[in-house]
Amino acid sequence: MRTCGRPAALLSCLAVVLGTAVACVTPSDPVPASVHSDPSSTPLMGWSSWSFLRQDPTQAKVEAQARALKASGLLAHGYTNVNLDDFYYLDPAQDVDEYGRWVVDPSRFPAGMAALSRYVHGLGEKFGMYLTPGVPVAAYRRNTLIQGTLVHVRDIVTDTTHYETNYNFGSGRMYFIDYDRDPAAAQAFLDSWADELAGWGVDYLKLDGVGTADADDVRHWSMALAQTGRPIRLELSNGSGLDRSTLWRQYANGWRIETDVECYCSTTSYPLTDWANVAARFADLPGWLRYAGPGGGNDLDSIEVGNGADDGLTVAERQTQLTLWAIAAAPLVLGVDLTHLDPTDLALLTNAEVIAVDQRGRSGRPVAVTGQQQVWAVADGDGSYTVALFNLANTAGTVTASWQSVGFTGSAAVRDLWGRTELGSVAGSFSATLGPHASRLLRVVPTNG
Repeated sequence: MRTCGRPAALLSCLAVVLGTAVACVTPSDPVPASVHSDPSSTPLMGWSSWSFLRQDPTQAKVEAQARALKASGLLAHGYTNVNLDDFYYLDPAQDVDEYGRWVVDPSRFPAGMAALSRYVHGLGEKFGMYLTPGVPVAAYRRNTLIQGTLVHVRDIVTDTTHYETNYNFGSGRMYFIDYDRDPAAAQAFLDSWADELAGWGVDYLKLDGVGTADADDVRHWSMALAQTGRPIRLELSNGSGLDRSTLWRQYANGWRIETDVECYCSTTSYPLTDWANVAARFADLPGWLRYAGPGGGNDLDSIEVGNGADDGLTVAERQTQLTLWAIAAAPLVLGVDLTHLDPTDLALLTNAEVIAVDQRGRSGRPVAVTGQQQVWAVADGDGSYTVALFNLANTAGTVTASWQSVGFTGSAAVRDLWGRTELGSVAGSFSATLGPHASRLLRVVPTNG
């Protein structure tokens, strides 16, 4: 989604600075588990409408993408979600329903959200939706009743001079909720909205425009979703603010660590991204690593792999994006046009061994950074390690992973996960010469356990 500035770089582990070898140290203080999530849940996989459809989602277009998700074989490989992003609703400064909530644009979605959700579920997929925090201005002006109560929207708004972020129609659409003025009424308003989503069969909610000022919104939205009795994953966007990461971790299933991966470098959706936007994650992710864990993780934004040259990345860069997302246990949510998939890209997206790295939910970390070459590693929990080698330079370079930096000594059996080949026993370290912006992903099994 659209950007609203890069979060402050408050790093909790040793800074990863190109040109300096580092060891990233994880702090020992505990981070609370999410009160909303299922600790056994794995990183989200699926498709989102923003990168490709952007301001023009329609019922027909989303249904076509849902069909393609299944027909392409992506669904069978775990890409289950079809997530509708922004631009599906009428102007919140003009139109709301009788209880002050957004109104679905009937010209775009004539059958409504419940029907779209049933269609997606009928394909064996899950359905996600999108909101931004606050109270619609039109609800305040009409002083609509809060469903299930005798109080009205004006009872939960104090400030009418400042506005929450809303990307679709711009500023002036959503007032801040005053959770101190009438806490029960404020919660009832969100509960009614969450109940509507649950009634439509929503499985995932992206709460966008979230920053430090929205901590109360995240807390209360989490409670609203929980009280529906329907499992609805809560994802926060975008560049949510490192200074509130403990709270994000406690109340959400995922949080964006960066601004948008899309490059917005033409008048169309294509190219979807560029190398600079992908590479920015290498610098920003280390500060967030301590917050990833069972039930919640760091969201690096959409995977822009699937449309060949229209991705905006070379084949090597596409593999590198997937490698970083996988070893970081980040959501694998595609932003591409699923109805025109590139065969080479599809092979990358359906590599079961790489998907398994992501779905273990164990976030790796940088164990060596030398110049523009990086090594990331994570213990897999079964005695093996996953090791990623990255060359971020514009020219070829040699990247070396020493087993000592990974966490053991001696020899190890090495498997190339992208190449799906056994590389034999390797003593001490593994080196590879990589082209510009290229990567390798390895499964390493120490010989001595």
